[in-house]
This record gives sequence, structure tokens and C-alpha cells, in this order.
Amino acid sequence: MPDVLTKTLWDSRRSLAGFAVGTALVGTMYAGFYPQVADGAMGQAVEGFSPALREALNMEDIASAAGYLGSSVFGIIVPLIAVSYGIATGTRAVAGDEEAGYLDLLLAHPVSRTRLLLHRCGALTVGAFTLAGLVLLAMLAVRGSARLETISVDQFAAQCTALALLATLFGTIAVTIGAATGSRAAALGGSAGIGVLGYVANTFAGQISADAIRYASPFHYYIGNEPLRNGFQWADLGILSATIAVLVLVALTAFNRRDLTS
Repeated sequence: MPDVLTKTLWDSRRSLAGFAVGTALVGTMYAGFYPQVADGAMGQAVEGFSPALREALNMEDIASAAGYLGSSVFGIIVPLIAVSYGIATGTRAVAGDEEAGYLDLLLAHPVSRTRLLLHRCGALTVGAFTLAGLVLLAMLAVRGSARLETISVDQFAAQCTALALLATLFGTIAVTIGAATGSRAAALGGSAGIGVLGYVANTFAGQISADAIRYASPFHYYIGNEPLRNGFQWADLGILSATIAVLVLVALTAFNRRDLTS
């Protein structure tokens, strides 16, 4: 029987390619608008926003390359697609196959539940880093033409590493819910709901004088300390990685203890 991780990656190759190429193309398209922003073409539109909204969307320094990419490309568009990939992949990992009746057949082979779940999480991680790696290559490809030279290769790499961990984290949330419930709807709805709440908490906590709430949001550790300006934020990356590891342990415990639905 083929290795579960390799087989999972092969089976999801079209989905991964679509998400990765789509994310890179959308990211570079919006990055290409930066010269117009730097020249002030969009300045009046941004100035029309309220100060609170500009602060929430991190648009206070939109004229700089790091400020523009941090507020639009890596602040909204790219993480939305990457998190969607993670959630879709994590939902299929256990709950999707279980509802389709494929999981029983797979576990009838000499494959333990622990091995299956770890390999599925491994495939999720490889896919997330592949997506983020393609985004990195795309950004470096347009770095000169889009006048993004003020952001170093190291800073782009730092932001894309955080992007990969963010997608992996939300995918692992979906895996954990699916492993505990066996329900695809619960895995999809629960992880998507957590994603929305996390984004809102990180974006609007300052507007309600509740800055501490940001520390409960994965998005804070993804972009809160501005990797595009400050490079690798090892503490933030460590927190994202540790959270993923804890979720995998919870998923393993829940998956090994419950009966599969038939």
C-alpha cells in the first residue's frame, strides 16, 4: 500500500495546485498595484476612511511597501485563500473520508489511526508550505517591477513562513473537530467560525479597547508584529507551531477513543 502521506498529496494534487497558483496570482496582481499607491493615486480614497477603520485595516502607512502589502495582500487576500485551503484540506482529512465511507476501507489495511492522522496532518503541512513557497517565489518575481525592493528576501520569507503556519493551524483545527465528531459539517463550520472570530478579534479589538483579545487570535501571531518590516518573529512562529502540536495531540486522543460512524 502506498505511503499515506504521499498518497494523500497525490490525491489532492489538483486542489493544491489550484489553491497555490491562485493564491500566488492574486497576491502578485494586488502587489502590482503598489506603484500607483506609492505615487499617491489611491491616497484620497484611503484618506476618506475613518481613522478607526484605517487603524483596524492597518492602512495608516499604506504608502510604504510593507504597509501596503501588510494591509491588503498579506493582511486580507492571501491569508483568506490560504486559510480556506487549510480548512478544506483539514475537513477532508478525517471527517470527509469518514462520511464518504472511505475511512473504514482504509483502516481495514494495516494502517493505524495514529499513523493515518499524522500522515494526513503531514500532508496538510506540506501543502501549506508549498502554497506559501509559491507565494514567496511570485512576490520575489515581481519585487523589482512592483517597486517592493524595500522589503528584503528575508522579510518576505518570514511573512510566508507565518502564512504557511496559519494555514496549517486552521487546517489542524478542522482535522481536530473532524476527528472528534466524524462530521464534515462540524469540521467545516467550526473551523470557519473560529477563523472569522479570530480575524475579527485581531482586527477590531483596538476599536473596543480590548487589545488583550488579540493575543487569543492566530492572526495576531501571523502578522501582528509585522514580519514584512521586522523579519522572522520566532516567538510568534513558536506559538503557532506549539498550538498546532497541541491540536494534533487532541485530535489523536479523540480519534483513537471514539467509534467510527458507518
